[in-house]
Amino acid sequence: MEQDIKWWLQIDPASKTPPFEQIKQAILEAANSGEAAVGTRLPPVRALAVHLGIATNTVARAYRELEQAGAVETKGRAGTIITAGGDEARRRVAEAAGDFAAVVRSTGVAEGEAVAIIRAALRRA
Repeated sequence: MEQDIKWWLQIDPASKTPPFEQIKQAILEAANSGEAAVGTRLPPVRALAVHLGIATNTVARAYRELEQAGAVETKGRAGTIITAGGDEARRRVAEAAGDFAAVVRSTGVAEGEAVAIIRAALRRA
């Protein structure tokens, strides 16, 4: 699991900002910058706590507060994923992408071809 933890998911132990707040900010900044796209799965609470050398409850608090803010969604055993987080434009794009993916799957178009179609559409827009 250690290799699955993104480089941006770090804390500064010398910072005056509490670790749970640093985790929240790192996740929000990654989501807003595009480093972590909607649907990105976050590491399990225990794995991240071990990686960062902090208490499990600290990570759990950060995830819980992010969920309450609508930035992440926890799906039980499926884990915690980044959602549109209240950003209406991103939410709409994520929803449209989901619809597009369903059409791609149902028609049997190859993933690479589907991505090329999207890129072409973005260039025309």
